[in-house]
Amino acid sequence: MVRNPLTPEQVEAGRRLGRLLREARADRDPADVARAAGMSPETLRKIETGRLPSPSFGTIACLSEVLDLPIQDLAAAWRDGPRLEAAS
Repeated sequence: MVRNPLTPEQVEAGRRLGRLLREARADRDPADVARAAGMSPETLRKIETGRLPSPSFGTIACLSEVLDLPIQDLAAAWRDGPRLEAAS
C-alpha cells in the first residue's frame, strides 16, 4: 500500500497535537501513560514529537481518556493552527 506524503499543514497539525498531549501528560511517566492507553511508549513518543502526525482515532480516544483531556480539545489542536485559514 502506497501512502501519499503528508502536507506541511498535516505535519504542523501533528506537532500541535503532540505539544498538547505532552502538556496534558505533564510530569507523568510516558511509559505509564502509554500502557494505560494500550500502546507502546515508542508510539506515544512518536505522537508527542510529531513523528506520527496522524494517529488513529482509537489511539486519540484512548489518550483522551487516560489524560482526562476532552477529545474536542485534541480535535481543535489538530485543525486550529495559525497556518490554516478559513475559506473565503
